Amino acid sequence: MPSDPLFLTTAIEAVVRAGDLQMARLGHDIRVDKKGTIDLVTEVDVAVERMFRDLIAGRFPDHQVLAEELGGSATIPPGPCWVFDPIDGTTNYTHGLPIFCASLALEIDGIAQVAAVYDPNRRELFTAERGEGAFLNGRPIRVSSAQSLVDAMLVTGFPYDVHDRIDEIVGLFGAFVGRAQAVRRLGSAAIDLCYVAAGRLDGFWESDLRPWDIAGGALVVAEAGGRVTTMQGAPFTSRGRHVLATNGLLHEAMLEVIQTFST
Repeated sequence: MPSDPLFLTTAIEAVVRAGDLQMARLGHDIRVDKKGTIDLVTEVDVAVERMFRDLIAGRFPDHQVLAEELGGSATIPPGPCWVFDPIDGTTNYTHGLPIFCASLALEIDGIAQVAAVYDPNRRELFTAERGEGAFLNGRPIRVSSAQSLVDAMLVTGFPYDVHDRIDEIVGLFGAFVGRAQAVRRLGSAAIDLCYVAAGRLDGFWESDLRPWDIAGGALVVAEAGGRVTTMQGAPFTSRGRHVLATNGLLHEAMLEVIQTFST
């Protein structure tokens, strides 16, 4: 059954407004702080998140919000919870690299029902509603038909503690490089997921993610006909911190590479 139309309308409004704020400050002198050695936050991240929280508080005062910069429930709360990343790809953003977006999902009892991801550089809006399909700028999208890794272009990301886990992270990257047609690293998990959904990429894996990184994009992939699990093949949850998203046809092959490398 379709969700309340106002949910998707709000999700679209929020991410497009976020994109406008991102682009207005891109390339300007902005404050950048560090949450970790290579984990950055800008004043734009915070401004976008405050805008979003004000929007939800005014429109759905009984809904919860979990977002990257100002927090929220770390566990799955009952009822509606908006899971928001004000800038997915902050490191790209601070360097002026035009690969970043705003990512949003509305979860109800921990299950994403609505998603919107907006890339303001390309003016690409990815949306999905559970059971209703996935769309790019209003047009339906589907995952690719690649059936073997040697014909697949894959994508991944590196966690913020990569300096302490070089052998593990780069080792698995190398295992996929040895099997796939190509492997990319774009720097935005939400864009990675949406590109899998649109058939531009065939599979995505990454570990140590947070709910706001993957909640929206995972629903877009699923509604585009793809398959989303943990990196061990368990059922996906946005709180699971690991994700494997594919066109479905490559899922078992990618799980095999991960399992073989890990043993």
